[in-house]
Amino acid sequence: MQNLKDKILSYNKVDDNVLDYWLSLYERIELKKGEALISPGQMVNRFYYLDSGCIYYYKVQDGETKVLEFYTEGIFFTDLPAYVQGSPSRYYLRATENSRVFAIKKSDAENSFDSSHQLERFGRLSMQEAFMKSYSRVERISSRTNEERYLRLLEKRPGLLQSVPQYLIASYLGLTPVGLSKIRKRLMKVKQV
Repeated sequence: MQNLKDKILSYNKVDDNVLDYWLSLYERIELKKGEALISPGQMVNRFYYLDSGCIYYYKVQDGETKVLEFYTEGIFFTDLPAYVQGSPSRYYLRATENSRVFAIKKSDAENSFDSSHQLERFGRLSMQEAFMKSYSRVERISSRTNEERYLRLLEKRPGLLQSVPQYLIASYLGLTPVGLSKIRKRLMKVKQV
């Protein structure tokens, strides 16, 4: 829980008594590799903090897995559209490896925001960060070539390539597994020259 505390304090100062109360509202969830945190049709009434492991956010469309994002340690996340709109999810959140998550109910978060300016500020800043991550992803996908997206992933998130199956990486990059393999082979040849 210390990582969660440190993350909250990275956004803004929160008095100790307020922070202790806030942390008491979080529930610890242990997920096994492959276990779903959210599935389509489920109401999304929690905001999450990933303490350890990796969670991927995806949908199944025409029988294919379409990965939208990977959440790794130290990130706040949820199915943001369903959470904000109070609608059922159309997506999955699933662990790629054993993971530890802390979850806070939407009602508890909103009540806390109403009673503490410090927590309200934290909530606003963490929600802005989650939105910007989504926006940045859309921008990267639409403005970069397949190879550029792969190279950026190598540069910015090399740990994903070690801990996530290649078919999920390919989906995240908007590629087929064969397409990803071809890019990797081509880059290996360039390195050898």
